[in-house]
Amino acid sequence: MTFTIFPAIDMRGGKCVRLLQGDYDQETIYGDSPFDMAKNFSADGAKWIHMVDLDGAKNGKRVNDSYVIQAAKELRAKIQIGGGIRTEEDVIHYLENGVSRIIIGSVAISNPEFAVKMIQTYGDSIAVGIDAKNGYVATHGWQNTSEVKAVDVGKKFADVGAETFIFTDIATDGMLSGPNIEAVRQLAKETGKNVIASGGVSALNDLTKLQQFSNEGVVGAIVGKAIYEGRFTARQALEAVQL
Repeated sequence: MTFTIFPAIDMRGGKCVRLLQGDYDQETIYGDSPFDMAKNFSADGAKWIHMVDLDGAKNGKRVNDSYVIQAAKELRAKIQIGGGIRTEEDVIHYLENGVSRIIIGSVAISNPEFAVKMIQTYGDSIAVGIDAKNGYVATHGWQNTSEVKAVDVGKKFADVGAETFIFTDIATDGMLSGPNIEAVRQLAKETGKNVIASGGVSALNDLTKLQQFSNEGVVGAIVGKAIYEGRFTARQALEAVQL
């Protein structure tokens, strides 16, 4: 089973930023151009790039989509996007402009019927993003914690055809403390589907540890802060998991 590295670009106000544990008041700016950052990751050999519209996640509508579409149209890497996707029009807007995968997050909890329709209509082009805090799903830019268990959400959407999940443990995100491998494995086991780990990667051995479970459905890792803080480069991350 291949294991994919997804260098991450979080966008806010047209810049590349990182939030600490999703806190909009704890922002670090790492670049002035999301497209230039994506271009660099593609040049490093990334086959996929993970982009998040933080303004969109907070406001419930597309805000930084122009950078996403530019990357999708001009780069060799495939693009997946999350944040601010609330309608079928949003999904079509991205897919028609070359984006490979759309991540449905908060709306999967607030409007599960819509999420099911998107999964059944657009198939593998839809991934379900599950952001969890102490095992429970958090929504709307992590500002709200629900009473729904992450694993239960995963099973529900797996049953209606979702093939890919992106699992973020909020406690580890941006902390460079190591990913919550057990939670990622549990979601893969309970759903029987592909799970991409997000949050906490701080060293190359975090990636190789996750890769050990690729045969269990842990198929990739999203890496952001560790690259921006100079722990390793996107190229080094890609090389670390080459079989």
